[in-house]
Amino acid sequence: MKCMFRRRGNGNYAYVVTRVRAKKSSLLKEESYAKMLMMSVPEISRFISESGYQQEMTELAGRIEGVDLVEHATYSNMAKVYRSILQSATGELRDMLSAYLEKWDIWNLKVILRGKTYGMDNDHIREDLVVAGELSSADLEKLLSAGTEEEILALFGKMAKVVIPQEVMAAYRTSGNLAQVEDYLDKLHYIRLIGKTDQTSAPARLFQTFIRAEIDTVNLGTILKLKAEGIHGDEAMKYIVPGGKQIDKQLATQLANAETIPATAADLAQLDFYDEIKGALEQETSSLRDIVAGMKRYQIRQAKRFSHLYPLSIIPILDFMIHKEIEVTNIRTIARGTASGIDREKIKGLLVM
Repeated sequence: MKCMFRRRGNGNYAYVVTRVRAKKSSLLKEESYAKMLMMSVPEISRFISESGYQQEMTELAGRIEGVDLVEHATYSNMAKVYRSILQSATGELRDMLSAYLEKWDIWNLKVILRGKTYGMDNDHIREDLVVAGELSSADLEKLLSAGTEEEILALFGKMAKVVIPQEVMAAYRTSGNLAQVEDYLDKLHYIRLIGKTDQTSAPARLFQTFIRAEIDTVNLGTILKLKAEGIHGDEAMKYIVPGGKQIDKQLATQLANAETIPATAADLAQLDFYDEIKGALEQETSSLRDIVAGMKRYQIRQAKRFSHLYPLSIIPILDFMIHKEIEVTNIRTIARGTASGIDREKIKGLLVM
């Protein structure tokens, strides 16, 4: 996780943004999801093969099938697209994109740790890996080959140059719960993104502004999730990422201290994204899923707005990456829901449009 932005030229923004705009134009539209909701899993497989995922579907078809094929192919495609964008970038732009994509290293570590904890075989674990960060496929294979969870964490620390504090590891050894380790790594990722940004560089400052807004949505999601689990106050504050744009430490503390999710509404009313989550908060039984979906919609709109304001910057590239991830998540949600026999309307409610 070498999140240091080196001043070696601002980068080839015009070239990469032009490439990304072409890719974004080929993303699935809302009507495509409506069609997929009426399909069987084999029909979904054929549909996405004709919609940009043919190479991955063809390569994997001999080894896996059904919903597993859809899930593996979509993640494989997303990783390939992200790597292609990164490889086409130069200078400071490449450094920022590389730092942003390191979140997938943490994602992959979580997938491997959880898979090992639940006794899954390596083939099944691989289906959920997204090789889009600093760690290569060979690196991830080494993690998969490690024996225990602690050995995996130690190896990851060496690969990503991360030192997990002793108190975090001690808490894991005592409880056997990986949540504290995972939360520490998520928090570290954002701290590094913010802390290593070159304040003298206008493109990097814009990048930081975007990331700080993302931290707000991450923190609010964390607070509400913990509140739903009955965790409040100082205990919840341990998981808060510093550096948010609107949710500072004082507001985070007020939100963490609220007894229930609806009780946070008055404090949240001052935030830019309140209108997106107001309806969900006002429900008699507040739905965390609906609130998180509202925050995701806000993030999408912000990325789109920033893209128009700063057309030759990193923001249009991040905007595309966010939309690509949503596309993949929606496809997987439809395929998995269909395979599980879930009502179509319920599946539709889980999609982010």
